[in-house]
Amino acid sequence: MSDLPRRWDPMTSVQRDLNDSVYHGDKWQDRHWLNVPGPFYTGQTDTCWTGRIYAPRNVLYGGEHYNEFVYRQPKSPSEVESLLEAADADPFDGYACDGDSRWTAEAVRAWWSGRGEVTEHLAQLLAEYTSEGAPSQSADPAEGVRDFLTYLATDLATDLRQYVFRLENGLYPADDDALPHL
Repeated sequence: MSDLPRRWDPMTSVQRDLNDSVYHGDKWQDRHWLNVPGPFYTGQTDTCWTGRIYAPRNVLYGGEHYNEFVYRQPKSPSEVESLLEAADADPFDGYACDGDSRWTAEAVRAWWSGRGEVTEHLAQLLAEYTSEGAPSQSADPAEGVRDFLTYLATDLATDLRQYVFRLENGLYPADDDALPHL
């Protein structure tokens, strides 16, 4: 977890023009199913595997075409900037940060209830990424898959409960706020 207070909102660190269609718009309907709920997500991205070069704690590759997806929402201003750099490097302009206006508490809970499918898919990706002949990258995708699996088993539930609180109350919780159930 971050040293930032629970009430920190990653959108306060977005220093870009949010009216720029690069960061929102028509990407939601093409949203990658592995994106973790939150303000940042991807739709159709390239398959060049550049996202982890810029945001190794936030971006992975997976699915049929190995498109990029956000597996961990940013926990600091520097992670927000890294994620935006990954977005800038994507020639398909497939990143968006309008998830707060798209996710609902019910949709977050539904995503969480389907985490078994996510875990199964990640296990398949890990086997593929660690097999002989797997692509070599400076930001190892197998390491990212292991990180995502650990995150699923540890802190993600709390992070999603905080996000549901934000969706229901309009701000992230303070340290003494009770978190909703998933």
